Amino acid sequence: MCLALPGQIVELRDREAGIALVDLSGVRREVNVSLADDPGMPLGEGDWVLVHVGFALARIDEGQARDTLALLRQAADLQAELDEVRRGTVT
Repeated sequence: MCLALPGQIVELRDREAGIALVDLSGVRREVNVSLADDPGMPLGEGDWVLVHVGFALARIDEGQARDTLALLRQAADLQAELDEVRRGTVT
C-alpha cells in the first residue's frame, strides 16, 4: 500500500530544480515539488502538497490537508488501542 502525506511548503529552496523544504507534521524534509508546480499558478510558501517518497504529487487545499491529517491521527490512535488489546493492557 502506498501512502501520500500532506505537507506544507516552508521554503522554496531551488525553484529551477523544483526543491522545497516541506513540513510533514513537524518533520521537515527537502521534497521535489516539480510534479505539482504549475507555471500558471506556481507553488509558494504556505501551500499544501501531497508527498510520496520525496516527491510532491499534487497541490491540495488546506482543508483537505487538515482533514487527511486528522484521519491519519485517528488511525494511529486506533492502532495504539488495538496494540493494547493484543498485549492485554487495556484498562
